[in-house]
Amino acid sequence: MRPQDIVILLKMIALGKSYWQSKDIAQSLYISSSEVSESLNRSYIGGLIDYNKKKVNRQSLLEFLQHGIHYVFPEQPGSMTNGIPTAHSHPYLRQFFDSDLLYVWADIHGKERGLSIEPLYPKQTLAIKSDETLYKLLALVDVIRVGRQREINVAVKELSKILLA
Repeated sequence: MRPQDIVILLKMIALGKSYWQSKDIAQSLYISSSEVSESLNRSYIGGLIDYNKKKVNRQSLLEFLQHGIHYVFPEQPGSMTNGIPTAHSHPYLRQFFDSDLLYVWADIHGKERGLSIEPLYPKQTLAIKSDETLYKLLALVDVIRVGRQREINVAVKELSKILLA
């Protein structure tokens, strides 16, 4: 697995029942069509999508995110920078957590200042600007990557609501 595999799977979830092709995902995530194709192959081998490579095995993805993401793609907050809020600093997640410490994905146009969290792939901040659902899903994943147990429990509960709906 590569980090962008998670983003591609979450993008498929965010698209819902909409018809899509690999090139559509590639354009919206600012990655190449070949990277999407290779990612779908890896996800199929890992049991995270069906044989047609169009439907995410949501329960399997949730289990991987809950129990594996922080081992496979761990993250330690970095230095203070301007960026886009993520993890418990995401606007939706602020209702669950009261913290003065913000986590952000570094972004030159970001209006918030906080500790930097490395996104799962370099152009992630571009991709989330046009997809609120993907942004929310990636922020929930970041909670699992960097959060404490109470925060992780909330993130898993919220991810369950979305993935298993």
